[in-house]
Amino acid sequence: MIQKNMGVCMQHNVLFSYLTAKEHLLLYGYIKPQDPALNCDMTLKDTGLYNHRHKLTGSLSGGMKRKLSIAIAFLGGSRVVILDEPTTGVDPCSRRSIWEIISKNKKGRTIILSTHHLDEAGVLSDRIAFLEHGGLKCCGSPFYLKETFGDGYHLTLTKEKVCNCVRN
Repeated sequence: MIQKNMGVCMQHNVLFSYLTAKEHLLLYGYIKPQDPALNCDMTLKDTGLYNHRHKLTGSLSGGMKRKLSIAIAFLGGSRVVILDEPTTGVDPCSRRSIWEIISKNKKGRTIILSTHHLDEAGVLSDRIAFLEHGGLKCCGSPFYLKETFGDGYHLTLTKEKVCNCVRN
């Protein structure tokens, strides 16, 4: 029951280099309750991988591999999706594209996302939790956290006045 309603994207891609992008979606799609062939083409189009559907995964760029891993997590209408650092190791353009994929697929789902990027958490999250040494430090909406803790660091520098007097 859980595997039909949950999707996971690990921090590191768990892909088979000898399968194509489409074959990955079909393989993982059989675990889900909906028709994998229907979900497959729609998911490939939504993630921008449709033109690369017949390429072996081993030949895809890092950004495309991350998109495929995320597509697998969202496959079949997963209601709970866990994304462990979904933008790790991708270029800024792919990162923004991944943000769009996640934002487009938020509705009707609970997404648990871990990241080291505060801007990413602010864009994608309704609530943010900060963890330190395995414990919860604070939790709230991005707006609440900015209001409560400020929007960054403030640095004050004071320079001591030095007299450069020449003595004879």
